[in-house]
Amino acid sequence: MNKLRAGGALPPKPTFIQLMKGLVGGFLGIWVLSLLGLSTGVPWLMAPFGATCVLLFAAPTSPLAQPRNVILGHLITSTVGLIALHALGDSIIVMSLAVGVSIMLMQYFRAVHPPAGANPVVIILAGQSLVGFDYLITPVLLGSTMLVLIASVINNLGAQNSWPMYWYDIGRKKE
Repeated sequence: MNKLRAGGALPPKPTFIQLMKGLVGGFLGIWVLSLLGLSTGVPWLMAPFGATCVLLFAAPTSPLAQPRNVILGHLITSTVGLIALHALGDSIIVMSLAVGVSIMLMQYFRAVHPPAGANPVVIILAGQSLVGFDYLITPVLLGSTMLVLIASVINNLGAQNSWPMYWYDIGRKKE
């Protein structure tokens, strides 16, 4: 029987303000995307955005929750999923390969965003008749950008808040 390691501590309890930012941020993020979808007749929402909200509003200082990771992560993985679906079909081997390639590319481009790993699965399960390359614009690009905009408001409410931690790292010298 495996024993749990001693000495590991739970993270500190969130403050009331942190709890409210999670509640309000998650609510607004999904609500706004849903309303935009209803008013335009174009999907602005996809299932992985729920998990994106968890990172944006419950763990905003995580590298996985930075705008670069959110937007590029969703774009990279959705592109891989669409190419795989339309070029290779909808088999489980194609879906599995698309997830693996997506992870590799997110790592390579330093834009890892775990919720985006679900995009190839969602796309391939939906199938070619439901998902075309316009999916990259909406919901992927516009939806992830809207979530980042909402996060930039919610996560900067109050004193001493500075979100995002970074956008990009172009031109800096490596030390």
